[in-house]
Amino acid sequence: MANSKPFLPPRWVIGLAWAVHRAIYRLSGGRRGLRPPTGTTYGHMRVHTIGRRSGEERIAILGFITDGPNLVSPAMNGWLEPEPSWWLNLQANPGAQIELPDGSTRAVTARRAVGEERGRLWRRLVDLGTAAYTDANAEKRSVETAIVIFEPI
Repeated sequence: MANSKPFLPPRWVIGLAWAVHRAIYRLSGGRRGLRPPTGTTYGHMRVHTIGRRSGEERIAILGFITDGPNLVSPAMNGWLEPEPSWWLNLQANPGAQIELPDGSTRAVTARRAVGEERGRLWRRLVDLGTAAYTDANAEKRSVETAIVIFEPI
């Protein structure tokens, strides 16, 4: 019987892809690596959080969509366990700073989407039709992937 679950690359491949993405951003002086979302693909933004243990600033590049004035991102760790550090940091301190593709910044508060809101936002991500967001990949995780809403302050 064939494996019904989609292929996930090894952890080191995912880590390498993230490192390359951060390097592109850094080496281009921020001119490359972020993009706005469109009707057919998610965008990329940078989120600045405060480390839950260190108290130091941490930065991550996240995929996102918009929902009215809010920015929305699934708390994924390459579809692997555990939850990503940026989400753990936001659970401890929900205040954050977002860098958008147009160079602007935004102070936000992060929260988890629940109930119908979560279902609606997850469906919007899946409906983009990208390999990044699929029900099959979500089923690989032992816990439901949190959908994080960044609300402007």
